[in-house]
Amino acid sequence: MADIETIIKELAEPIVDELEIDFMGVVLGGGKDMRLVRVVVDKKGGVGVEALRRLSKGLSLQLDAEDLIPGKYNLEISSPGFDWPLTTEKDYERYEGDWLKITFEDGRPVLEGENLGLNEDGDLRVGGKRGEHIIKLSETSKVIRTVNWGKVSGAGKQKVKRGKSNAKKKK
Repeated sequence: MADIETIIKELAEPIVDELEIDFMGVVLGGGKDMRLVRVVVDKKGGVGVEALRRLSKGLSLQLDAEDLIPGKYNLEISSPGFDWPLTTEKDYERYEGDWLKITFEDGRPVLEGENLGLNEDGDLRVGGKRGEHIIKLSETSKVIRTVNWGKVSGAGKQKVKRGKSNAKKKK
């Protein structure tokens, strides 16, 4: 018999295909009294609330009909968040242009840069201050999205023009 995660994926696939979103995974958790079934989905540009609602309703009906989860459970439909690892070609496509944090198998320093996509050999192209880097995915232990703090912190800064004011001072 297939494991629960595989069955949930099989139940969700027709719904996510219809909604034109990407199924990314299932995470099971919770305790003995209440199980948590987290289904992770996304698409380039993000998933709308209506799509999340429709997936939740459709999958919930199927899970209840299959009586797959013994006892009580909460079904959570969510986007992956920054800590979700990129593992497939579709992941790198979906998040092209996003800032990545790359951890290497051999202990090299962590590299951060812009996801420029995969090249024809399946290697990751990463842009940074010093140009483009080509990273063999087989040499990485984890690739996740992160925030480009240099860009974020500089984005809101405005130069204040200093000089004499024409306003009259009150006495």
